Amino acid sequence: MTTETQNKMIEMIIVRQADPESEPFEEKFSIPYRSNMNVISALMEIRRNPVNAAGEDTTPVAWDASCLEEVCGACSMIINGKPRQSCTALIDKLEQPIRLEPMNTFPIMRDLTVDRSRMFDSLKRVKAWVPIDGTYDLGPGPRMPEAKRQWAYELSKCMSCGVCLQACPNVNDKTEFIGPAALSQVRLFNAHPTGAMHKAERLQTIMDGDGGLAQCGNSQNCVESCPKEIPLTTSIAALNRETTLQSFKNFFGSDNTV
Repeated sequence: MTTETQNKMIEMIIVRQADPESEPFEEKFSIPYRSNMNVISALMEIRRNPVNAAGEDTTPVAWDASCLEEVCGACSMIINGKPRQSCTALIDKLEQPIRLEPMNTFPIMRDLTVDRSRMFDSLKRVKAWVPIDGTYDLGPGPRMPEAKRQWAYELSKCMSCGVCLQACPNVNDKTEFIGPAALSQVRLFNAHPTGAMHKAERLQTIMDGDGGLAQCGNSQNCVESCPKEIPLTTSIAALNRETTLQSFKNFFGSDNTV
């Protein structure tokens, strides 16, 4: 390590909030630089020695993380104005001072920790799972054509990180829009041979009432921000076609239950 590196510091501004009812405030930190640091390792350094840039003792910053490999989705936050995963945000590639904020689309719990229940409730609403009875051996599952399996695998990479909801201008506290993540999961599970059993029900859910497909404004912010590069807008376009067909089936009647 060179002398220049030894003396190098990382300047950070963190938007903090003591609890859901408190007012947010900014706190500055200056921590020693090490090579190959990411935002998570910088936050770990602050947790190890919670002293702000003014030299005052403070409380450790609260944040979520689990896998540290961009798989769990827990460490999402706004970094220099963009929602992303903090485990893959490398300090060397970020402009300083590095500004960290919680994703304000979700209720703030404390500091950078948010409550993502809105997303999980949406997944429950659209039945984002394959319904099987596990009380007895069902044998091997039905096979999918390879071409369908390949694009379905891309949709299955969703880690419910919430970044697409933060980026979407239509997801806010004034709407019930379920957001692009849940919509893409509708397409994924409708494509599964067993999941298709509830295809009509899922489509009806995103057609009915507030929060469904009609509230998508096609801003395409979601697909631009997704850390897994999931083709979210392609899924939304496909669902627009599927819901149109479903509306015709509802009107004229159909023996096709899927």
